[in-house]
Amino acid sequence: MTELLVGTKKGLFVLRGEPGDEFEVAARSFAGEPVEYAIRDPRSGRYLASVTSAFYGPKVWVTDDPAGEWQETEGLTLPEGQEQALKRIWTIAPSEAEGQLFAGGDPAVLFESGDGGLTWSLNESFWNQPTRSEWSPGAGGLCLHSVATWPGDPQRLALGISAVGVWLSDDGGQSWRHGNDGLVPRYIPEEAREETLALCVHNLHRARKQPERLFMQFHGGVYRSDDAGETWTDIGTDGGLPSDFGFPLVLDPDDPDSAYVIPLVADLDRVTPEGRVRVYETRDAGANWTARGDGLPGEDAYLTILRQAFDRDGAGTGMGLYFGATSGDVFGSGDAGGTWFTAATRLPPVNSVRVA
Repeated sequence: MTELLVGTKKGLFVLRGEPGDEFEVAARSFAGEPVEYAIRDPRSGRYLASVTSAFYGPKVWVTDDPAGEWQETEGLTLPEGQEQALKRIWTIAPSEAEGQLFAGGDPAVLFESGDGGLTWSLNESFWNQPTRSEWSPGAGGLCLHSVATWPGDPQRLALGISAVGVWLSDDGGQSWRHGNDGLVPRYIPEEAREETLALCVHNLHRARKQPERLFMQFHGGVYRSDDAGETWTDIGTDGGLPSDFGFPLVLDPDDPDSAYVIPLVADLDRVTPEGRVRVYETRDAGANWTARGDGLPGEDAYLTILRQAFDRDGAGTGMGLYFGATSGDVFGSGDAGGTWFTAATRLPPVNSVRVA
């Protein structure tokens, strides 16, 4: 049995089923409210959900049973006297340290928890970066949406932010530095690119078995780093992608040469190219990309898949892949993208999909 946590514009849906069959709605929480992101911490079994209330702002809630009662967590606040307000929690990520989690949000803020997500504190080193006053939001805000931990080493972190690029830490978040060498922001005039901080990272993931390798979906570009994020190589201009613009990104944890992306046409036309829903896979670190679409809509399907709405289950040839669209459809594969099935339809617009 596979369990999916689907955050939508109108609540959290827990879907359960077997790959190849339509999934059932096993539970629904936060009815009518936008759920940006939800995960199950594999270490504790605890569920965590980021909810953006129109009245109370962004909150993170926890539970041991997604069909039961949820508890509001504490500490997700910015320092007093700030002009900026906390707008959204984009991601929640387990750390490599026992009991620790990270939460990233808007305005480019990083929170930490040492008790499994019950209480949170601001990472002040990142909040107090000297250049913060120069940071610019992307179209979706000033989003800290990616936290890439290093397997076995809680000291090494990489952050992805729209639109402030990649940030690296080797001391558990006490200090930070840029990791942007090689990124080309084609949306900025060429003469202004060299000194800009407006680097719009869309998604960032680390290869589990080769942690110095990272893959990135950029705002117009797919990139790979082989030196832990210090420098980047464009792998999206050649090799078979119909477009190098997109948001979602998934890696096979057993294969450091693997990556999956779902291209969209462009920043001004954020739909699947040619009305065909296709997931593109590389197994040679981005030299070549292959379309995987058997069972996915092949015509007149202009879908939008958001950055957190793509996840995987397991690894290798039997890896599960699941993604949701703003159309309210959720699709799945039980064979690493070889074939696809429809897991759910007619949900509210999907913000995130995570395998529990």
